Amino acid sequence: MSQLKGACIIGQSGGPTSVINASAYGAIKTALESDCITKVLGARHGIKGVLEDDLIDMGKEDPQELEMMNYTPSSALGSCRYKLKDPDEDDTDYKRILEIFKKYNVRYFFYNGGNDSMDTCNKISKFMLKNGYECRVMGIPKTIDNDLAGTDHCPGFSSAAKYIATSIMEVYCDAHVYDTGMITIIECMGRHAGWLTAAAALAGVKGCGPDLIYLPEVDFDLDDFTKKVKAIYEQNKNCIVAVSEGAIAKGGEMQLKDGEVDAFGHVKLGGVGDWVADEIKKRTGSETRAIVLGHLQRGGTPTAFDRVLATRLGLEAAAAVSDGDFGKMMALQGTDIVRIPIHEGTDVLKVVPVERYRDAEVFFGA
Repeated sequence: MSQLKGACIIGQSGGPTSVINASAYGAIKTALESDCITKVLGARHGIKGVLEDDLIDMGKEDPQELEMMNYTPSSALGSCRYKLKDPDEDDTDYKRILEIFKKYNVRYFFYNGGNDSMDTCNKISKFMLKNGYECRVMGIPKTIDNDLAGTDHCPGFSSAAKYIATSIMEVYCDAHVYDTGMITIIECMGRHAGWLTAAAALAGVKGCGPDLIYLPEVDFDLDDFTKKVKAIYEQNKNCIVAVSEGAIAKGGEMQLKDGEVDAFGHVKLGGVGDWVADEIKKRTGSETRAIVLGHLQRGGTPTAFDRVLATRLGLEAAAAVSDGDFGKMMALQGTDIVRIPIHEGTDVLKVVPVERYRDAEVFFGA
């Protein structure tokens, strides 16, 4: 394929992570050094920055400041939750994006985010192809939920998992200092995939793990759970439970936050920890407390593995479009960074296989 010369835009989208900036830096650095990319523009607040022509010339930034992105959590360019409509129903946004691309001769577009962000990439790529505008679109994965298919690990997951495991250990120490009993319910992030909550079991390596874990993949039986909590509490005078925000009791409903939804139609979750704690207190009469880790899970200090992985994905994304290999999502398979079609990362949600945890020692049961 002949070399395509033009500017590139990179944007970040969705919830921040510890290492989303490392991915952005990898792509920005490689793009700035590329012979075929004439200018590197950062979109402020994701695709909204493109639509609003709110772009930053990354080539004018201090190189040392840019390098600090490798170690800086959250989203340096700003993020958004903005859903592009189906272009067959309303192509207004797509026409505006094409207008901006033509204005700056943008021939490369990198979007760094989770499932919905990869969907945005896919839509833009198809629209540009349909309208005869050559623009190479690339998805750089990011999600602490670790639920993108086709990749072994999503950048941000490792750091969040470390935070959860460490927090569980600290809560364990706190819960065991008194001579009176305590039941502690810890709510972790995880809408439909339980990878993060399952990471709570890592605290068990040091003997400070949870007694029970609830994941969204299997509805739990509240009566059976109560029996298990009572048995553990009677034996240890303590019980610690880790529960995903998306966990559901059999015959019950997902715990919601006032029925609010985001731009993608996802209902905002929240409250399962409090609900479980209230139920257990009513059923056992024991002192019970709920702890919600919340947003603290996703923006802390990155692990070395996460930072290196995120940077590698960003570097490979920029290299791929220079090769003319576009419309792809970067993925980790084994130790290799590979390029897979964007839709393969989003067509199916990667959840924790039931067989992976049904026989685990720390599990509430089906």
